[in-house]
Amino acid sequence: MKRTTGQDRSITTQWRAATRAVRGGTWRSEQGETSEALFLNSGYCYDDAETPAARFAGEQPGMTYSRTQNPTVQMLEERIALMEGAEACRVQASGMAAMTAVLLCQLSQGDHMVVARAAFGPTRWVTDNLLPRFGIGVTAVDGRDLDAWKAAIQPNTKVFFYETPANPTMDIVDVAAVSALARAHGIRTVVDNAFATSALQRPLDFGADVVAYSATKLMDGQGRVLAGAVCGSADFINTLLLPFQRNTGPTLSPFNAWVVLKGLETLDLRANHQAASALTVARFLESRVPRLIYPGLPSHPQYDLVQKQMKAAGSIFSFEIEGGRAAAHGVLDALELIDISNNIGDAKSLMTHPASTTHSSLTPQVRAGMGVTEGMLRISVGLEDPDDLIEDLDQALKAAGL
Repeated sequence: MKRTTGQDRSITTQWRAATRAVRGGTWRSEQGETSEALFLNSGYCYDDAETPAARFAGEQPGMTYSRTQNPTVQMLEERIALMEGAEACRVQASGMAAMTAVLLCQLSQGDHMVVARAAFGPTRWVTDNLLPRFGIGVTAVDGRDLDAWKAAIQPNTKVFFYETPANPTMDIVDVAAVSALARAHGIRTVVDNAFATSALQRPLDFGADVVAYSATKLMDGQGRVLAGAVCGSADFINTLLLPFQRNTGPTLSPFNAWVVLKGLETLDLRANHQAASALTVARFLESRVPRLIYPGLPSHPQYDLVQKQMKAAGSIFSFEIEGGRAAAHGVLDALELIDISNNIGDAKSLMTHPASTTHSSLTPQVRAGMGVTEGMLRISVGLEDPDDLIEDLDQALKAAGL
């Protein structure tokens, strides 16, 4: 296989975002296929015994085993890196595989990390339950408060980790300010960018060191496969992440990589269209519910920061209703168009009750500290006509007596 015309990195990095999403990282075999080839194989054959010896020793490029390299997977890694503005990328079997790998590959017993308290439930489970079992200290802070990050720094602090926008509270972290603070203390900053993707936000441009993803979400965009990704410097990816991933095996399958490659071709179109629809739906709901949390509205307390570091506020937002869990479940049960689902970033609009789904593994005290209330609902706006979504939400609220 060979890269298509123009795939020299000095050229591809000059391409604009939409071009990178369609053309970046493409290889072609001697067959000249237009769509990326799907390599469904686990191993590779060699012409002589010296070739695998040289490859395993790192003296010669080439494939050795699909736990480490696969042509289809490598095309996806090169494309995501180009889109993110990163030197390198490794993809994983799921978003949580990516989050776990990006932390465990660089933290050891006796180290300390700081995490923004508003985060995806399983992520907080990893930081609050898994890491301490291995002697890694964790401090959770309000990610919006720069002074809180500063106060949490210890002599052994190695990592800052946060989501922005955060799931499901839509907290926004000042990427540039927190990254500058971290760098001044020799701390590596890791950002979960799944709610925005590179189509709407590029944390590396604001000083972050590493970006992690659930590619299951907007990157695929149609709820088909699980996938994760980690982007950063070549040194971080090859020296820290790759040995961990190669030897522990959270490997993305070639088929799933191929599906995400196809999703990336329309990511820019989908992300921006869905963000525009989300803004329309949010404007309607803001007058119908006691509290609506969407970073794209002036009512969001960090609206000005969103304008600074995001191209658009994304397709996901949360709102609160009176009546707690019973009322929230009543709204979900009354939906006729929007699906009840804990996924996000799909072409179809999805809604969930975080306290009883995505954040149910956390204690009520932790949920309360994050701002996840029993009356909170989170919606991921899809590609439907926003007026149809508004009508469905309106009738569901009325059916629930709201």
